[in-house]
Amino acid sequence: MRFEILRLDDPQSSTTDRLIADAETVRRLVEDAARTGERLYIRPCQST
Repeated sequence: MRFEILRLDDPQSSTTDRLIADAETVRRLVEDAARTGERLYIRPCQST
C-alpha cells in the first residue's frame, strides 16, 4: 500500500512538501517527525 505524506507548516498549517511512499518509509518518517516535532498529514493514495 502506498501513502501520500504532506508536511505541514506550523503557523498556517499549509502544505510545504508532498511525498508518495510505501508503508516502511512512512514508518521511518513518522519516527523522525516524532523526534523533531514536525507535523505530517498521512493518507492512503487513491488506487488507479
